[in-house]
Amino acid sequence: MTAAPLLAVEGLHMMFGGLVANRDISFAVETGEIIGLIGPNGAGKTTLFNCLAGFYTPTAGAIRFNGVSVGGQSPEQAARRGIARTFQIVRIFPEMTVLENVMVGAMLRTKKVSAARAAAENELVFIGLEHRGDVKAAQLTVSEQKRLEVARALATRPQLILLDEIMAGLTPTEVREASQMVQRIRTRDIACIIVEHVMEGIMPISDRIIVLDAGVKIAEDAPAAIAQNPAVITAYLGD
Repeated sequence: MTAAPLLAVEGLHMMFGGLVANRDISFAVETGEIIGLIGPNGAGKTTLFNCLAGFYTPTAGAIRFNGVSVGGQSPEQAARRGIARTFQIVRIFPEMTVLENVMVGAMLRTKKVSAARAAAENELVFIGLEHRGDVKAAQLTVSEQKRLEVARALATRPQLILLDEIMAGLTPTEVREASQMVQRIRTRDIACIIVEHVMEGIMPISDRIIVLDAGVKIAEDAPAAIAQNPAVITAYLGD
């Protein structure tokens, strides 16, 4: 008997009144996979993330995580089950220190401050911000704030992390560093789904790329095949 994938999305629809944001989207993600989620602006990528992370309840379809139906879960339930996320516009606690921000994530799994601190310190080392632990989060650079969000998400001990444009607005060097960070996350058997517009950052590291356009999945394939797909090229560049 074949084991269920870590995440299975089956026929997902998400509507806002008469507006269809996601239509009949299906895909699966295995443990440790890196999946790129791309598409033009307004394609429905963030809406799909919000459905997976419990911010929206899908209008129709199913979301299964570790074989359990999780459609309609709350964000807290999603986090407790092992689904973490970052945001396109970072949502840090600006007046708290970097360490305290990550401790907030760690407190999902422990109520002991000492244990949360130790977990947070480990994540800051993993993410390369250990030297900034005592700094207020508001004082970080954009790149560092994005890393901080990743560290806070990792502190919840997820099996799946949803990364929303962590490379946007970064320099080429910072994009390379972000790509390397994602590859390190994979070594912990954590699956990553990455919404991204920075192709040079996402293409080299993704196992598969899923392409949305106008709320519909128009392609799913290896990065090299996606780059040559006529439907994808049309979606980005027009006829």
